[in-house]
Amino acid sequence: MTEIGTFSGRHVLAEFDGIDARLLDDAAFLQETLRSVVTEAGATVCQVVTHRFEPHGVTALALLAESHASLHTYPELGTAFADVFTCGERADPELAVRLLAEALKAGGVRSSTTTRGRGSRPVSEPVGTGLTRSWDVSEVIIETRTDFQNLLIGRTAQGVSLFCDGERQSTEATQLTYHEALMVPAMLLADRIRRVLIIGSSEGVASQLAVAAGAEVVDHVDIDRVTVRACAENLPYGYTPEELAAAERGEGPVRVHYRDGWEFLAQAEPGYDVVVIDLPDENDDPEAQHNRLYGTEFLQRCAALLAPGGVVSCQAGCPTMWRNDTLITAWRRFKEAFGTVLYYGSDEHEWAFLSARADDAKPDLAVKLAALPYRPETIDADALRGNTVPPRLVRASGLPGRGA
Repeated sequence: MTEIGTFSGRHVLAEFDGIDARLLDDAAFLQETLRSVVTEAGATVCQVVTHRFEPHGVTALALLAESHASLHTYPELGTAFADVFTCGERADPELAVRLLAEALKAGGVRSSTTTRGRGSRPVSEPVGTGLTRSWDVSEVIIETRTDFQNLLIGRTAQGVSLFCDGERQSTEATQLTYHEALMVPAMLLADRIRRVLIIGSSEGVASQLAVAAGAEVVDHVDIDRVTVRACAENLPYGYTPEELAAAERGEGPVRVHYRDGWEFLAQAEPGYDVVVIDLPDENDDPEAQHNRLYGTEFLQRCAALLAPGGVVSCQAGCPTMWRNDTLITAWRRFKEAFGTVLYYGSDEHEWAFLSARADDAKPDLAVKLAALPYRPETIDADALRGNTVPPRLVRASGLPGRGA
């Protein structure tokens, strides 16, 4: 079943709904469908058996060289349960579930993936053209494919860590460094911190920092309900499940909205003091729906919601020379759209952040830091002086005729 010396596998549990009842009651169709999808997903089928119940419903079971796959149908409800467990690396149980959903023409799919057994799971994170970083995930806590991304939360040498589509988003050891670099400079640049809008930032740390700094209302908008809830349930930082549930109900200063950020901005009431965009890096994937939330039009939408003296903040990419294209693009967009642009380079990974306001005001950040109700652990006056100078390549990329 597995290579000698290994004892591990992936177990996918799935629920389907919105399925034609006739398909769910057709034992012969389900038997052949199950055989076909697990074979296409790389598994070796030993036998497939089915049993039809009266008055309706079918159980289908595939015995695999790699383990098993099963399907239990409820035609009267248009729903089905499925589970696929494979050990080793040859078969892909998540692919099998996706193919099964397509064959059944399911209207909705919910799935979760658990790694079973012993042994680590490597994750190769792309960090630049021709470059990857290898993560040793010693324990996979949860892995699933949401409607928007592949989500993995597991234990690494940096503690419990969050990966989306193979890219590390945060780790237990360094997440505060990242989130303070995102939030603190923006809050210092703003005239006040009363209403805050956060787009993305699934963990909830950004919302908590805004409240600690004095925000009375924080609207947290994220399109991926599954990821936000998985973070609350499995990360030792950010929202607890109880805090998230209260925010989903709109109880307290934080209000969670499971919405597309683009659509939310079109209907939001103006008057935000800080608008934060915290999403995975802009990339070249034409299917990446979050890319449009980095464009000039989206920045203009954010700016239109600001109160006087308000600030837009964005995770803008990486300043290292081998992957600074997105940062340079973001710098140009910000310089074109705003009167004041503040750069902050974080010690965490090599992330860089941009904060901006419409006018050309330049408040004394160190003075405002001393008065901030929240006391940062990773940012002080010296850090503000040293980390707010953009790399020369970024400064030299300013708009023609306007300088850097």
